[in-house]
Amino acid sequence: MGWFVLGLTMGDKWVGNVLKMQSIKEKIKQRSKKIKREVGQRTASYILAAFGLVAALAWNEAIRGLIEYFFPISKNTILVKFIYAAGLTFLVVIVSVYITRLLSDKEEEKK
Repeated sequence: MGWFVLGLTMGDKWVGNVLKMQSIKEKIKQRSKKIKREVGQRTASYILAAFGLVAALAWNEAIRGLIEYFFPISKNTILVKFIYAAGLTFLVVIVSVYITRLLSDKEEEKK
């Protein structure tokens, strides 16, 4: 009878180990799906950022051409470029703050 009890105990441990392994396997699958989703999201955001950079460079070139059109190369061109850079920096900061607040408000609404 002792062997029978020992067999049940070892069998229970084996079943318990199998269940633990299945649980670990499910956790790994869930985490790998989550990682794949995050990688996809980040890749998409990097691609969008690259397109944004291309658009920004195009606009930069257009505005530089406009500045050179209205202010032909002279000493005043440098001052105009600094004013343009400061104004653009101010605009980017304002838009960034607005977008950050907008996104944080949406996150608070979800909770």
